[in-house]
This record gives sequence, C-alpha cells and structure tokens, in this order.
Amino acid sequence: MPWLSSIDWRSIFMPELGVAELLVRGVLMYSIVFVLLRLVLRRNVGGIGTMDVLVIVLVSELAGQGFLPDSRSIVDSAIVILVILSCSYTIEWLQYRFPAFERLTREPKLKLIEDGHLLRQNMRREFVTEEELMAQIREKGCEDCREIKAAYIEADGRISIIKR
Repeated sequence: MPWLSSIDWRSIFMPELGVAELLVRGVLMYSIVFVLLRLVLRRNVGGIGTMDVLVIVLVSELAGQGFLPDSRSIVDSAIVILVILSCSYTIEWLQYRFPAFERLTREPKLKLIEDGHLLRQNMRREFVTEEELMAQIREKGCEDCREIKAAYIEADGRISIIKR
C-alpha cells in the first residue's frame, strides 16, 4: 500500500494552533453566536430549540473543516467541536441547576390570548400573525379564541393553550 506513505500524517493529527487558543476560540465563538441567537430568535425550527440550532450549525461548520486537507487538522476541529459541545452541556446544566441562570438564557413565556382576547402588542413583538395563532388554536381543537382562557408562546417557541 504505497499510497499510505504519501499521506501527510503530521498535518492530519498535529494541531496548527495551541490547544489553549482553540479552547478560547471555541468558547468565544459559541458565546457570541449564542447571544446573537438569543437576541434574535425565539421560535424553534421544527421542534429544534435555539441551542440545538447553534450546536448543529457550529459543529457542522467545524467538522467540515477537518475534511479538507488545506484547512485545519482533524485535531483542531475535534478540539473546538468538543469545546462547543461542552459549552452546550454546561449551559443546559446551569439552566437546570440555577433558575436565575435559566431566566437569563431562556425567554420567558409571553401571553398571546387573555380571556378570549388577542393581545396584539405581544403578537407583534413575536411576529405571530392572527392566522398563525388561529391555526394553532384549531390544532388544539378550538374553533374560536373566545374558547381560550389563555395562550402563551413558550420559551421553545411553541404555543400552549389553556381552554376555558
């Protein structure tokens, strides 16, 4: 197998950057993207929360870099992926352990219907149209918003409904 000897094994497995720099870069990039997503997004994407989207996007970008020979080494990509997954796990753990931290990192629920009346200001704030809200109400088995005691857009973007 002469083709094995032509592979540059050092470039595949030797990090180009120091491990400490990779750790700092991973934590900083995760934090920046997390804050931006936290400020911009509320609704989930097909049942996937904002944190999940963040992890998927960052990990796929970094994993892709390890596939190309002109890019980073596999070890560089693997270390930063490990940092990203560790950040995600740590945030989830902190949210579970400390309710105050959870309030900082997750949006609180927001009321969209109160005693059968649409709260249009809250709907505008979350870009929820009346048609979209009514579709959610119909999916829950109600025909009219007067049948609803309260409806909320939850932290994960789903709409929950409490019937009268």
